Amino acid sequence: MKFKRPAVAIERLKDFFLDYSGNRDDGRRFPAARLRRNAADVLWYLDRGMLRVWDPGTNTVNAWVREAILAYFRAAGAAAMSAGVFEYFDKLPVKPRASLKGVRVVPGAVARFGAFVEEGAILMPSFVNVGARVGKATMVDTWATVGSCAQVGAGVHLSGGVGIGGVLEPAQAAPVIIEDGAFLGSRAIVVEGVRVGREAVLGAGVVLTASTKIVDVRGKEPVVLKGAVPGRAVVIPGTIPKKFPAGEFGTPCALIIGTRTASTDLKTSLNEALRDHGVAV
Repeated sequence: MKFKRPAVAIERLKDFFLDYSGNRDDGRRFPAARLRRNAADVLWYLDRGMLRVWDPGTNTVNAWVREAILAYFRAAGAAAMSAGVFEYFDKLPVKPRASLKGVRVVPGAVARFGAFVEEGAILMPSFVNVGARVGKATMVDTWATVGSCAQVGAGVHLSGGVGIGGVLEPAQAAPVIIEDGAFLGSRAIVVEGVRVGREAVLGAGVVLTASTKIVDVRGKEPVVLKGAVPGRAVVIPGTIPKKFPAGEFGTPCALIIGTRTASTDLKTSLNEALRDHGVAV
């Protein structure tokens, strides 16, 4: 379908989808055509950065926006479409070049309609899914993926192969949030609504899920966290012992081994933290 400037204001769309979220099976109140049109209007606002899944001002998740995206996929049919020489069969087009003003887009990069990428960002061959937001001057490096509704701040570096999880499939309550200035090393994975704090550094191969133990070993005693990496923390992959019927084995965790220093850039800070603790990644 074609996405046009909405005639319906955001607040009215919010009321509609809050009502819909509790009455999805009422086809008489929510006919498919109206549902599809209102959901498309939400995608239009998302695509232009006028709406977002996470509100940084109040630090709250706009769950109704996610509901609208899911409603669109339920109501819309797939169709053949093209972008230049590339052809697709999907329910959403890719973002047109006109909506990526000031963004460097390298061949092979794909941003789906309903995502918003701020001016000054760089998209190497990568994928940015619907509802996601990528901040100003952020680098999305080769084969990195920014999942549905993920929120990536300004000045972030997503190294090659980084995986930022989405919230639509499987359905998650909260999006992944990567705050301003964070650095994620090659093949790092952040999923299930985990939040990476401002200017934090994740070493190569760090995997963070909602249940991953994040062990802060900077003090005399370890402190175990879950779901969030503190700002300016330097994190590497680690293991933690766990007993099983067959014996004790190491299970994956993440180790906070240092703090990014103000006098160095992200990469130097990571190298210094690893060198100080005699760790190679």
